[in-house]
Amino acid sequence: MTPLLEIKNLKTRFFTSEGVVKAVNNVSYSMESGEILGVVGESGCGKSVHALSIMQLVQDPPGKITNGEVWLDGKDLLTFSEKEMKKIRGSDVAMIFQDPMTSLNPVFTVGFQIVEALRLHNDMTKAEARERAGELLALVGIPGAEQRLDDYPHQFSGGMRQRAMIAMGLSCEPKLLIADEPTTALDVTIQAQIVDLVKKLQDDLGMAIMWITHDLGVIAEMADRINVMYAGAIIESGNVRNIYKKTRHPYTMGLLGSLPRLDEDPGAELLSVPGLPPDLLALPKGCAFAARCGYRTEKCLEEKPPLEEIDGREHAVACWHWEEIAGSK
Repeated sequence: MTPLLEIKNLKTRFFTSEGVVKAVNNVSYSMESGEILGVVGESGCGKSVHALSIMQLVQDPPGKITNGEVWLDGKDLLTFSEKEMKKIRGSDVAMIFQDPMTSLNPVFTVGFQIVEALRLHNDMTKAEARERAGELLALVGIPGAEQRLDDYPHQFSGGMRQRAMIAMGLSCEPKLLIADEPTTALDVTIQAQIVDLVKKLQDDLGMAIMWITHDLGVIAEMADRINVMYAGAIIESGNVRNIYKKTRHPYTMGLLGSLPRLDEDPGAELLSVPGLPPDLLALPKGCAFAARCGYRTEKCLEEKPPLEEIDGREHAVACWHWEEIAGSK
């Protein structure tokens, strides 16, 4: 079966006065229709830039997609003009951004902004689009939805603004919804509500979702598969069970070790990943994680490990010592 989304050898660079920032480095993976994919990693690892590259929203200059293919439903988006991409964004693939206050236009009502998206991609009258906008706000759990259409973004709470952004993303029923850290700016209770809402909408509508986050805890029960990114590349990928129970990359082990667990002693010390991520202006010759890794050898410093399948499509890792790690767990 042809995947809904297939990315091949994607590279994105930022050309700055200090040098070339290697933000996304040969990223390749695929997503099936209806699948939930988690993309995790530290800030600056390339999660958001790779998603913006899919949408062709990388600002040029200084950014530029220098290599790769992004196939969505049999079409390579990187060959599309800006005019063609405007028809794709919102209809076939939509994106929810991290901060809804900066994503929503403060001088237009929430209803106007949803109606605008509906009329751009669908053959609707203004009245039909407004009725649908009210239905969408109700769908994402905003009380008195029809009356709230005439409110401005500042009249919504943070959680409600994020729900409005989700409504806008869903307005044209996209095949793929990309959620870029949509709960980061929200308190823990609202985070849980947004996660539950997206899960319910995915069950009801059957769309594919890419959920980008730095928190492995958020997507533990949500995702079907997880890509762990580091220094602009995928360093471990697999289904949720393999990532959490059969972890094979030292970086993923560090991320999981930093999470508090209910099944451990409340006084147990949380782990941390020592050191700092590499400078993307000057990536090392070998493994990008080697300087922070307790398993490193001379080979790690000299040769970059490929993303190697160790359990078919269910698990892949970029580490020279994954077998040693497997034997020690």
